[in-house]
Amino acid sequence: MDGLGPRIKQLRLQAGLSKAALARRVGVSDVTISYWESGTIKQIGHARLVALTSALDCSIRQLLDDDSLNALAVDVPAKPQGLLALRSRVCAPWEAAAGSDELDAELSTAQLLTRDCFLVTPAEGETFDFLYEGDLAAVHPSERFQQDGLYLIEREGRLQVQYLERLTSGRIRVSGEQLQSVSVENMRTPPFRVVGYVRARWSRQ
Repeated sequence: MDGLGPRIKQLRLQAGLSKAALARRVGVSDVTISYWESGTIKQIGHARLVALTSALDCSIRQLLDDDSLNALAVDVPAKPQGLLALRSRVCAPWEAAAGSDELDAELSTAQLLTRDCFLVTPAEGETFDFLYEGDLAAVHPSERFQQDGLYLIEREGRLQVQYLERLTSGRIRVSGEQLQSVSVENMRTPPFRVVGYVRARWSRQ
């Protein structure tokens, strides 16, 4: 399928939805749906993409193809541009990726939120704590603990998404949906490597 517009139309027809019905579910006008499908509007923000996946009952990966990834990258400047597949058994996708162009001076709220971040989604068949198939995450590459929150870490050769928080004792607590929380005494030599800070997440649910 050539581009995001035709893909939206194809998935809308498969779902048996009119433009008006899809517009109501996404929270836009039916004219906007027409503009998206015709390619008149090529840039669609994160919130609308997530709303589309929910309305069309599809994953982000089903909604996007190679051409539409470029359209997404224009709307949300990730480095490098495009949607990156996250796999647990390989290094973070940006560690082997090339750099990208400078960002524009005037940025939307979503662009400010994701500035200097990589936009990632779990690869097919991959599931992470706090991040499931079809979800999007804006990950800022970082090698150190910055503040309480979700982090992408590498432990025993696998990438994981875990919640890191500093306790009053000065220790760092690491916890996840599958992992019972553990405290790390010394962050100078932790039993894992911090790869990135998850600045924002969007769920297709």
